[in-house]
Amino acid sequence: MSEVFRKLKMGMVGGGKDAFIGAVHRSAATMDGRAEFVAGALSSTPDKARESGRALGLADDRNYGSWEEMLEKESARPEGERIDFVSIVTPNHMHFPVAEAFAEAGFNVVCDKPLVHTSEQARELTEIVDRTGVVFAVTYNYTGYPMVKQARHLIREGRIGDIRKVIVEYNQGWLATRLEEDGAKQAEWRTDPQRSGIAGAMGDIGSHAENLLSCVTGLEISQICADLTTFVPGRRLDDDGNLLLRLENGARGILFASQIEAGEENDLRLRVYGAEGGLEWRQENPNYLRLKLSGQPEQLFKRGNDYLCEEARDATRIPFGHPEGFFEAFANVYLGAMKAMRARGAGTVPEKEAGDYPTVCDGARGVRFIEKTVESAGSDRKWTEMA
Repeated sequence: MSEVFRKLKMGMVGGGKDAFIGAVHRSAATMDGRAEFVAGALSSTPDKARESGRALGLADDRNYGSWEEMLEKESARPEGERIDFVSIVTPNHMHFPVAEAFAEAGFNVVCDKPLVHTSEQARELTEIVDRTGVVFAVTYNYTGYPMVKQARHLIREGRIGDIRKVIVEYNQGWLATRLEEDGAKQAEWRTDPQRSGIAGAMGDIGSHAENLLSCVTGLEISQICADLTTFVPGRRLDDDGNLLLRLENGARGILFASQIEAGEENDLRLRVYGAEGGLEWRQENPNYLRLKLSGQPEQLFKRGNDYLCEEARDATRIPFGHPEGFFEAFANVYLGAMKAMRARGAGTVPEKEAGDYPTVCDGARGVRFIEKTVESAGSDRKWTEMA
């Protein structure tokens, strides 16, 4: 007799009623009816946490004043009644203590990016995951787009030949002025080294660019030559970054990320060039992927069509011609992680399939990337080794 389907129980730390990213995570995790939001410690102060929980419909006995209380009381519940996973959507400085405690207690974790502040913390989390076997996902959500999966598939198939050049750019303009001085909560913590970490724009969105490059090409960065700038007077972290890259196969790359490009919104772009052709994808128009092969007409791949690879089709919810985007891509990261959680619960955890979801190892690589970028920018050497 087949096992009766049940929704996975989701808990959340951070992401109160007015938090943009908390709402995104709740919508993404529950979009396909495979999880339900049942518990939370939704703010850094008990009163605000409980107020948010009430506003979002949490039961009183699972509306916690702190993440420590949530961990203690959920751990005390019988197996099958406690949460199946916790989503961590706090400012960056709280990722490590919360993730460490829940993973050590045997709870699956979904954590926002960047993973933690230091490589030492990342190594500790990786060791805990290896020892406990918990599923640990990091929400580099752009890897969830169907056409990103199609791009990775075409490269794996060898359609553009050996990779020679990669250009990835992330253009924003929302911090072109000192918004953190005007009471903008998101700007306040992202420009505060104590909460954000050692990097500003490069940690916030440059980490997304690095992950997209690695996910699609299957290559890691071997060397970095970085130039970080703080353009807005009085700001303590970088708001613009320009990197030259050397990749492990000998290919060259350019990565730039900026939050002071006035007029830009959320323009993440990727171009990959091989010996036989190139690929181009843009997040603000995410349902299309361009393939340019030498001596042939340009091809346009469109989301939702049967000619796409299985991974791209599986990441699609509605027919072609209907726009799909940000929330659905986020949901695909959750689907991959929840697939692994169900397998773990059944005692049959499979090896993670490439591209299912970003793991703690992807998060750890992202932390190292941030550290080495900052090191390179402050060094007189031309190139900094990633190792």
